[in-house]
Amino acid sequence: MTDPLLVEYADGIATLTLNRPEAYNALNVALKEKLRTVLNDVAGDRNVRAVLLTGAGKAFCAGQDLREHLATLESGTGNPLQTVHDHYNPIAQRLASLPKPVVAAVNGSAAGAGLSLALLADFRVGGPKTSMLMAFAKVGLAADSGSSWILPRMVGHAKATELLMLAEPVNAAEALRLGLLTKLVEDDADVLPAARELALRLAEGPTIAYGAIKRQLSIAEASVLADSLAVEAEAQSICGRTEDHRASTMAFVAKEKPVYQGR
Repeated sequence: MTDPLLVEYADGIATLTLNRPEAYNALNVALKEKLRTVLNDVAGDRNVRAVLLTGAGKAFCAGQDLREHLATLESGTGNPLQTVHDHYNPIAQRLASLPKPVVAAVNGSAAGAGLSLALLADFRVGGPKTSMLMAFAKVGLAADSGSSWILPRMVGHAKATELLMLAEPVNAAEALRLGLLTKLVEDDADVLPAARELALRLAEGPTIAYGAIKRQLSIAEASVLADSLAVEAEAQSICGRTEDHRASTMAFVAKEKPVYQGR
């Protein structure tokens, strides 16, 4: 049986490849369960300093496997949307709170929950054939996988409403303009290499500080200034005791290039 999620560790990067190319990497139970497990594993792995998420074949991820979902609907047994609680919610929560940078190589189409995964990454690299679609309303469903949380933070309430309710595809150029893509390369063959180059840059950086910055930004979205100042003070206290801070400060004063260890 083909592994639905390929995991490779190299150069401080955990590369996670959604591996159901025959189904445009649609998310079935097996893929969701492994992705949930692997994300939990890499969160606590000090050897992993950045995560690269991509899809095998011509698409990043088509979202929920609707064939599997229809079979559950027609069986009349259990709750067909229990997967939101069992899989999508914990995956979204873990991906958004991962204490290390995440880069998504958005090759081809990303739709529904698949697009949510890409948007919950910290950076997204696409190519000319990249397209994005909030497809939930097309099958009579509301948003899930964190899309109702992340989308308005990226594009504003009005545009998020449009993307979710009208469910029309967004091409690569428009995705870049809206900020849904961080970088758009000229050739689709360069999407993964460009994303890996970015992941490598991040893996070689002050990863403890990156994790603290991610936490600061997530809290600041729903807090007042005093709360954010308290979080910043706590983060600086933690980062200020790291080897990376001491070594990079010394390097700066000596006009040398710092080398970060993630400690």
